[in-house]
Amino acid sequence: MAKKKKQSAKQLALDLKPGRDERRVKVSGLIALLLAAYLTIAFTSYLFTWYRDQDLVLEHSWTMLFDGEVIVDNWLGKLGALVANLFIYFGFGIGAFILVFQLYRLGMFLVLEKRMRAYWPGLRKALFLVVVVSVYCAFLFQEASFPYGGAFGQKINTWLVGLFGQIGMSLLLVASILGALVWFFNPDFKQMGLPEWMVNAISRVRNFRTGRFAAREEDEVATSRDVLSKKPGSPAVSSPSLEEGIDLRPLSGPLAKPIATPSRRPELELETTDLPESITESKPVPAMPELITASTSLREGTHPVLADDEHAHSEPYDPTLELSRYQFPSLELLRDYSSQQLEVDREELEQNKDQILETLMHYKIEIIKIRATIGPTVTLYEIVPAPGIKISRIRNLEDDIALSLSALGIRIIAPIPGKGTIGIEVPNKKKQVVGLREILASDKFRNVKMDLPIALGKTISNEVFVADLAKMPHLLIAGATGQGKSVGINSVLISLLYRKHPAQLKLVLIDPKKVELYPYGQLANHFLAFLPEQIEPIVTDNNQVIYTLNSLCIEMDTRYELLMRAKTRNLREYNDKFIARRLNPKEGHRFLPFIVLVIDEFADLILTAGREVEQPLARLAQLARAVGIHLIIATQRPSVNIITGSIKANFPARIAFKVASKIDSRTILDGGGADQLIGQGDMLLSVGGDIIRLQGAFVDTSEVEEVLEAIGNQQGFPEPYFLPEYNPDNPNSRGALDVSDLDDLFADAARIVVSNQHGSTSMIQRRLKLGYNRAGRIMDQLEGMGIVGPAEGSKPREVLIGSESELERFLEAKSFS
Repeated sequence: MAKKKKQSAKQLALDLKPGRDERRVKVSGLIALLLAAYLTIAFTSYLFTWYRDQDLVLEHSWTMLFDGEVIVDNWLGKLGALVANLFIYFGFGIGAFILVFQLYRLGMFLVLEKRMRAYWPGLRKALFLVVVVSVYCAFLFQEASFPYGGAFGQKINTWLVGLFGQIGMSLLLVASILGALVWFFNPDFKQMGLPEWMVNAISRVRNFRTGRFAAREEDEVATSRDVLSKKPGSPAVSSPSLEEGIDLRPLSGPLAKPIATPSRRPELELETTDLPESITESKPVPAMPELITASTSLREGTHPVLADDEHAHSEPYDPTLELSRYQFPSLELLRDYSSQQLEVDREELEQNKDQILETLMHYKIEIIKIRATIGPTVTLYEIVPAPGIKISRIRNLEDDIALSLSALGIRIIAPIPGKGTIGIEVPNKKKQVVGLREILASDKFRNVKMDLPIALGKTISNEVFVADLAKMPHLLIAGATGQGKSVGINSVLISLLYRKHPAQLKLVLIDPKKVELYPYGQLANHFLAFLPEQIEPIVTDNNQVIYTLNSLCIEMDTRYELLMRAKTRNLREYNDKFIARRLNPKEGHRFLPFIVLVIDEFADLILTAGREVEQPLARLAQLARAVGIHLIIATQRPSVNIITGSIKANFPARIAFKVASKIDSRTILDGGGADQLIGQGDMLLSVGGDIIRLQGAFVDTSEVEEVLEAIGNQQGFPEPYFLPEYNPDNPNSRGALDVSDLDDLFADAARIVVSNQHGSTSMIQRRLKLGYNRAGRIMDQLEGMGIVGPAEGSKPREVLIGSESELERFLEAKSFS
């Protein structure tokens, strides 16, 4: 305790973890904010009072603090005048204000308990900017009486002018400004009419750093793959002396042995799976799918204008360019549990084998062979009964075997699909934690060719299990409270974030409890999609849920219309055509991201909203798969009035965590087994009639927050991905008709449409330089106000007002300027 009391505020700020006294951190942040405010006032006052206070400060220095006859004009008195003179006159001039801003940032980071990891890059850039601003201000205002560059900038400027001369210093200034503009805005010089040699030279300079970074990243990936390709060692097996000989060789070939007699018990064959070694790679570069490497950007952005002949041989369209600097989160943000190696207690295996055989022999059931497959939390004992033994006799002994083993969660699989054996699953006394980092670092996840890969965990044979949400195509998750449902949802979402670019995936998150999915709100400008009028990006209000589901139905219908016009059958074919530049954005085509709708606590929505929720949800479940909209629904109450027949029919993929009764298990899986699970992430996955037992991947809340913070601190899209507006009074209309709610550019758009007699969303988007979403909303408002007619497929809308003078009278009547 004494050590903790001696920790400095800096150490506390660097590691904000549970168990530390966060009050000190917050107090430190408040002090930093107060100091930043003090310096801001002092520096601002110095700009207006320096010519009166400077002589007094230089003459008396610090002694003026104790001289009652000295009177200064600085708003913060003598100390304010001294501090401002120190930082501006003797220091960095105008650049001192940058230091004040960084002090303000530090205070906000501490008060809001943000990770300090995101603060240091900004501080380094700010310190560099202070030096640059100080030097260039001193150069530009050499004859000024005010110390724009401070003493520091003046000294450096004098040395540089002596080194390069006035002309050389001017060229250096111009080059620095141009370099900064290129760095921050990345202009396309080919479209600016520059000579080819100049374009090539600038491109080489601009790509120099990017090339070095890519090369370094390739080296890191190659090193990581070498490490991961090493064959991990086999788990250690303790071998106490046993009375019977035990054959440890894995079972191979057909299962055939003479029928065992009661005097000789079958030997236990042990099948083990290599355990993964600890993860040593520092930064993964997830392999992107072959086809869709790009992003949606921008329903709200500007799409390339295509001409069939002119661009027939142009490069493929890459929507990820708008966020080309986006970095996938590092595996270092997740905790490594692989050091907790699976311990195989041979004595435990032998005891379980003897108990199983003794129980079966008691009911005169003879066994030919028995084999053990050890998983992270459960061991599977495969037995081969003697000919003539009915499987139903063994299946009915589930409770008797559980009693003899004194274990919870015994499950009998009779028979195991694809094998001529009967399985008995017995929980291990020592369980292994399956960390999400271990799953994401595996070759199976990194090299998988799936549209929406989700890491679910490990099978009973200790193999990584990865599924494709796009093939499921929807997922139903159910389980009692505290059995791993929320962790499972986080694992699914985090695994998607590790593989998909923000332009390829959008998440619609509905959380009636308001606490489970709330941290994902910081991804609003990266991965989230929501209604334009929503205040919070995570949907929590029941009425907002109804609007969101109906809005997704509108989005689905719009996508089906685009697919029909493109003559494609599904999202993959459509995006293939768009990337190959075979679809024209002028006709309304755009790159379409996958949309994943996640609903937590579905039972609460059904009880409060009922049919209003179930109807659009059933429509999405039936039709949305082809257009890339997939659903994940979670509930604690798997009763028949919650998981209805229509929902079960459209959710072939279901995950069941531990439930209270066999009835609940049958409701979810159409069979038993979920009531025999042991909890803590133990689950059954039902896909296409097959049931697979998995140990779910574990990811802690603190790990989730770090991953979301790493993404949220990066540059996002200029505005979120907005869903179409839904008007409950007029479901076919996407916007309101009240004049006060119309877009600010409504009148300009109306004039453009009427003057051209051409009702096209792409024309409004192009003329007013708007994103696709906003232009579409304006077009819906034009329809609602009677200026254009309804949509007619790919044809332009009919313009209902024939002249500009008639339009002006209409706008004037509606109080438009």
